[in-house]
Amino acid sequence: MTEKLAVWASNLQPGFLARESGQYVFAYDAVKWASPDPQVSLTMPVRLESWSSRDLHPIFQMNMPEGALLEAIRRAISKLVGSDDLTILRVTGGNQVGRNRFSLPGDPAPGVVESHESLEDLLSYKNTEELFHEIVSKYAMRSGVSGVQPKVLLDATERGTATTRGYIVKSWGSDYPQLAANEFFCMAAAKKAGLPVPNCHLADNGGLFITKRFDVTPEGGPLGFEDMCSLQALGTAQKYDSTYERIARTIRDFVSGEFLQTAREQFFASLVLSVVVRNGDAHLKNFAVLYDRPGAPVYLAPAYDIVTTTAYIRKDVPALSLAGTKKWWPRKMLEKFAVAHLALSNAGQILEKVADAVADTRAELNAYKEHHPEFLEVGERMLAEWETGLTVTNVTTKK
Repeated sequence: MTEKLAVWASNLQPGFLARESGQYVFAYDAVKWASPDPQVSLTMPVRLESWSSRDLHPIFQMNMPEGALLEAIRRAISKLVGSDDLTILRVTGGNQVGRNRFSLPGDPAPGVVESHESLEDLLSYKNTEELFHEIVSKYAMRSGVSGVQPKVLLDATERGTATTRGYIVKSWGSDYPQLAANEFFCMAAAKKAGLPVPNCHLADNGGLFITKRFDVTPEGGPLGFEDMCSLQALGTAQKYDSTYERIARTIRDFVSGEFLQTAREQFFASLVLSVVVRNGDAHLKNFAVLYDRPGAPVYLAPAYDIVTTTAYIRKDVPALSLAGTKKWWPRKMLEKFAVAHLALSNAGQILEKVADAVADTRAELNAYKEHHPEFLEVGERMLAEWETGLTVTNVTTKK
């Protein structure tokens, strides 16, 4: 078992994380760091007193691997070094989403093993199931990323260039067939609705969904990234234990003033889209903020992880409550939320823009379905769910 880790914020080492007397303790070297630059979280300012928690601090939980990725890591390391939380952070610590990294005390820097793939090869590989097993075995222990869906972090060179970028590569389990195409078309609708989204790719055979990382600068440096679980001081297991009203308050509390109006409109559009496409997984970990460094402006992260969950779970409901209920809310309730909690006067226009985007994306989904019979069943379910979503939200589209 690992009992102590050095914690890094970008290229600085602000302090140490340890397990002591049944608690997790993080302590800044506050004498060494007089500026906020090494701050590990917007919720944990630099101070002399240590930060103690019964469970691993939310900012450090944020990127803990889940599901298939976690099991792959545990199988690889449990016999050798254990599989407790600090050990998982130790082995994945060199490549995390956001600014924070982890290493053993005394290490000169977090260990990063660099290797690159070809984005074109990943997208065109015929047997993507075989390919994904191969890249999981290669990249699992370099992937500090959360989410139950099977995924890994890797770097890939883009076609016709020598430029290497960071990507997240996702596949799916047997319970969620064709999930890559499902997410791809939901993200296409998000883009058409005017939401900021990362560049997304679907493998030629639909077996992989590949999205560009947005937590790094164009030069490859890390940006601060904190999801709503971290900002609300909740652990990953509590990602469904909140409300959309509380997310609205969190946005008000953490997003910088010059970006607040845009963030509110973006959040509302994301919520409307999730209602229309029936995304029952818009939980706390699927909304986040970005910033260059502590003290710099904070803004809402692009939209991500949007899927039509009711294509698999027929009676799925929203991940969080709104107005005390978890249901697919009608237009009137959404507009009331926008006015009361986001101070928006243009809720109707946002609703209509999202509806037009979803209606427009149906043509692309239909075309893909016609040429990919393996997607037929899931595609038909998605189209039916989208139609219901448009009807229930009572939005007249121009499409």
